[in-house]
Amino acid sequence: MPTDTDTQAARAQRFRALHEGPDLLLLPNPWDAGSARLLEWLGYPALATTSGGFAATLGRLDGAVTRDEALAHAAGIVAATSLPVSADLENAFADEPAGVAETIRLAAAAGLAGCSVEDYTRRDDAPVYDLGRARDRVAAAAEAALGTPGPLVLTARAENYLHGRPDLADTIARLQAYQEAGADVLYAPGLTSLDDIRAVASSVDRPVNVLALAGGPGIPELAAAGVRRVSVGSAFAQAAYGAAVQAARELRDQGSYSFLTLAAEGRAAIRAAFAA
Repeated sequence: MPTDTDTQAARAQRFRALHEGPDLLLLPNPWDAGSARLLEWLGYPALATTSGGFAATLGRLDGAVTRDEALAHAAGIVAATSLPVSADLENAFADEPAGVAETIRLAAAAGLAGCSVEDYTRRDDAPVYDLGRARDRVAAAAEAALGTPGPLVLTARAENYLHGRPDLADTIARLQAYQEAGADVLYAPGLTSLDDIRAVASSVDRPVNVLALAGGPGIPELAAAGVRRVSVGSAFAQAAYGAAVQAARELRDQGSYSFLTLAAEGRAAIRAAFAA
């Protein structure tokens, strides 16, 4: 009978292989156990948690959960599905490399197949770590990941475009440094220009993840540009909350029930997915 470690290692190996296949990996982001099972039922081969989607389930904004809460949530997603799961672990809840490495080890212990570490400091005066510190943090994460079963697939994120620093040259330099530091996957969320995305993908030798954004290129264009993985962040969770807001407003303001059509679709999916 496989041990928990065997299961984690096998999922990490499956997750790594998905980045090497012929097809672009669509990596949706569930926000709870039920949405994870629903996405597995829909045929996705792997999942990733969303920090913003999870925070919303607690009535909080993104960035307002603790490391213990994020890891417990990730472990719950892992337990709910047979798929490899990668976790959005924000800045690994640590400024120093040693703290980052400890978070990576805890991520593997939670059963995760992968996780991401970003270079966003959460400080308004200096929102992104200087390159030397950022590289050291990724190097510590990569060393810790190599010591885990599988090993864990490490995604390094360059956060410039999400925090008022739309500097493509610096973003590429950061991703190249993170590659040299040992990251397995590279990610610069916020890019929407196909030319910029193509420039990023051609500048590194690791799989590149792109965040799906309004106005951004479609999946076929991203695949042609050399992107290997696309995720949606908190968008699926926000879409679910948006549907709830629309239904509640219709009931309150119009006294009608057209939202029951969407509810019927959801009910049928729940019955099929959760009975599987």
